[in-house]
Amino acid sequence: MSGTIRVRTRYQYSDQYKIQAVELSLENDVQVKQVVESLELHPMMLSRWRKEYREGKFKGGKRQLKRLIDESQKPGKVAALERELVRLQQENEILKKWQRFLATQDQSDLSS
Repeated sequence: MSGTIRVRTRYQYSDQYKIQAVELSLENDVQVKQVVESLELHPMMLSRWRKEYREGKFKGGKRQLKRLIDESQKPGKVAALERELVRLQQENEILKKWQRFLATQDQSDLSS
């Protein structure tokens, strides 16, 4: 019987490649699944790279992560603040209506 030998290929990626993959996966409009499929990586590999990136194991990775997080949080913070503004404006309108209602109730109590 002739058997086939299966050779495993083990790729070694440079730190720069890993950093670029992680930064791409941290973009707001890009899903991790898209990055994994486009780079033909295993999802756990990218997950490990992201963890190592957070821990600063790549050269310059930690500083870059802080910068990316700050930049990625800005649009989210603006949107959150806008939602909070709308909510507070609605609460203010409700309080004004309640105040008018109480004023009319006081007027009717005085006239009776």
